[in-house]
Amino acid sequence: MAISSSFPFLPFFLVLSASTVYANGCYTSIISFGDSLADTGNLKQLVVKSNGRPPHFLYLPYGETFFHKPTGRCSNGRLIIDFIAENLGMPLVPPYESVKSNMNVMERGQGVNFAVAGATALDSSFHEAQGVYNPYTNASLGVQLEWFKHSLPALCRTPADCKNWLKRSLILMGEIGGNDYNHAVIAGKPIEELESYVPLVINTIISTITELIELGAETFVVPGNLPIGCSAAYLTIYYGAKKEEYDNATGCLIELNKFAEYHNELLQTELNRIRELHPNVNVIYADYYNAAMQFFRSPEKYGFTNGALTACCGGGGPYNYNQSVACAYPSSTTCSQPDTYANWDGLHLTEVAYQVIYKSLFHGMYTTPQFNSVCSMSMIQAKDALSSPVQSF
Repeated sequence: MAISSSFPFLPFFLVLSASTVYANGCYTSIISFGDSLADTGNLKQLVVKSNGRPPHFLYLPYGETFFHKPTGRCSNGRLIIDFIAENLGMPLVPPYESVKSNMNVMERGQGVNFAVAGATALDSSFHEAQGVYNPYTNASLGVQLEWFKHSLPALCRTPADCKNWLKRSLILMGEIGGNDYNHAVIAGKPIEELESYVPLVINTIISTITELIELGAETFVVPGNLPIGCSAAYLTIYYGAKKEEYDNATGCLIELNKFAEYHNELLQTELNRIRELHPNVNVIYADYYNAAMQFFRSPEKYGFTNGALTACCGGGGPYNYNQSVACAYPSSTTCSQPDTYANWDGLHLTEVAYQVIYKSLFHGMYTTPQFNSVCSMSMIQAKDALSSPVQSF
């Protein structure tokens, strides 16, 4: 399935203006896969096209803070992917479903987002065999990859062009895998059963990365799982657990956070294998877990004066989360100052919380290797390529 090429790197990019290709000094575009932590509107478009019932996050107050309207993002404002695009001097990455009829936007350095809210890493057939049904979408990571491969002929003119374009693109691989566990927990599966899912989820992520490397991709940001034991949804589901099951410093559930750490440790082990097999590929692990734990440990330090565990928007209860009364339902309530909350709706974070994670990752110490060092090397390579005489190729 790999696209092969014997053509040199530079000529394709000379077709485009230098200001377009190297506007951010690092990458020409962002290509994203994942779930609701990265979806910028795919599920919204899919629901509209199918005439299905719109999920609650397609109504206000979702999107109220930055966009002033629902965009399909599962937050009150921007997501981590939005902050990445802004920092790299790019437009916000549009959902595939809104641009697939006009994919030449890629040559304007915009990028495409294949992430879908509710998506799992493993195919729906796996979860259905376990008696777990996805209420949102069957657009698993494998489906998203097929969308991407199907769109390649419209995104680049030749196999050589595709390899060169992917070489200069930043691939955001997730976060993905969280819903493989979320849907199962909500369906009543014990955490012990979910442990058997983890190697399967990780293998799916790794095989997707490997296939993208074969197609020409060279720079990946691969997020780990968030500390799910700090989620208002999980804290509500497991409400009434024994005192010793909670972390005294944060109020989070210890076992669930250990489960997230197990996922992350296995993911990092497999990413190291990719680095060994492909030493010329930049594989950046994004430590969402510890970046987020900063404000779960010290919420007021980050301005979360209303805490990090209680949802801003929800249907009541000890953590303002109610599976029967989701945020945006008529009987739900919304806080007046979302910036003072880390948790938005029980499962997702507020724009400010995502911004804290973004800054910790891309301007801090929570990526391995550090994102800035990889980006700096890309800038050097870009300058070298532009300064080389055209006639030498």
